[in-house]
Amino acid sequence: MPTPSLVRWIRWGCVVTLLPWQVLAAPPTESTTPDPRAWLSRIHQAAGRNNFQGTFVVSGSGSVSSARIAHFCEGNNQYEHIESLDGQARHVFRHNESVHTLWPQTQVAQIEQREVQGTFPALLQITDSRFADFYEIKRQASERVAGFETDVLTLQPRDAYRFGYRLWAEKNSGLLLRADVLGERSEVLETSVFSEVTIGIKPQPELVLRPMKKLEGYQVTRPVMNPTQLEAEGWTLRQSVPGFQAVRCVKRTLAATSAAPSNMVQAVFSDGLTYVSVFIEPFNAARHLQPMQAVLGATHTLTRRQGDAWVTVVGDVPVSTLRAFLEGLERLKR
Repeated sequence: MPTPSLVRWIRWGCVVTLLPWQVLAAPPTESTTPDPRAWLSRIHQAAGRNNFQGTFVVSGSGSVSSARIAHFCEGNNQYEHIESLDGQARHVFRHNESVHTLWPQTQVAQIEQREVQGTFPALLQITDSRFADFYEIKRQASERVAGFETDVLTLQPRDAYRFGYRLWAEKNSGLLLRADVLGERSEVLETSVFSEVTIGIKPQPELVLRPMKKLEGYQVTRPVMNPTQLEAEGWTLRQSVPGFQAVRCVKRTLAATSAAPSNMVQAVFSDGLTYVSVFIEPFNAARHLQPMQAVLGATHTLTRRQGDAWVTVVGDVPVSTLRAFLEGLERLKR
C-alpha cells in the first residue's frame, strides 16, 4: 500500500499539470470582493516563479515532521532540493520533471519523470473558477507568518465532500507561507507552515544538478509511469463524486526486485483545490491482510480487496468522500 510522506510538498507526487507562466495581475484590493481565480492563481504561480528557501513543518494528529526546502528558477527551468529533517534521511532533487529521490543510509536512488505541482505551497491545479462552486472564499485580517505580512483567506466547503482551508499568502510575492486544513467544525486538522523562509535568494541550480549526477554506489531504480485510463485497465467510476474530475491516470511499472508491486494503476481526481488518488494493484495475500482505515492529520486512507485487486484510496478529504470513490469503482465486464 502506498504510504503518505510526512512532508506535504512531496507527499503524493501527484502527476498534475503545471500552470502556464504568465505575468500576474495585482491582487484584488480590500474594497473589492476577492475573486477566487485571482487569489488562488496568484498563490499557485508564486510557488513556481520565486526563489526561496526555508524550513517547512507539517503537524497533525499529534505528529510533527519537517523538511528543509530550496527552490530556484531560471527562465522556464525550475530546480528544487527537499531534505527531510526527521526519521530516515531522504533527499529529493528536482529539475523540471526529472525527480531524483535519494536514501543515503540504504544507498538507494529512485529516478522518475513526474510533475510535482498541486501541493503546498502551490495548491491550485486549474485556472478556471470551477472550485468556486464548492468553496466559499473570504478574506480575513492580515497576519504575520515567519516574519512576513500575509493576506489571509478562508475557503469554506459548500458540501460535506471536502474540508475547508485557511491560507496565509505573503503580501508582495503571493507565496503561500501557511495552510490549515479545517474539519467540519472548523477545527484545525493539519497545519503546513514555513517556520522560517527567505524569499528572493540567488538561484543556485548547481546545488540541485550536481548531486543528481553523482549516484556512484547507489542502487538506482527507475519506475516507469505510462499514461492510461481507468477504462483501459478494466475499471470505471460508475458514479462520479460531486466536484471531482479525473486529472490524470498512470500505470506504474516497478523493477521486479522492488518490494512494491510490479504494476499499479493510479488515478488522480481533483476539485481544483484538493486531490484524491485511487491506487489499484494485484491482490497479494501476504501483504494485503485486511481492509484498513487510517488517518494522519487531514489525510484519510481506505483500503479493501475488490476481486483479484487491492484498492487504496487516499486524500485530504472526509472519509465519507473516500467511501464514495470506493463504492463507485467497479470492474468492467469483459
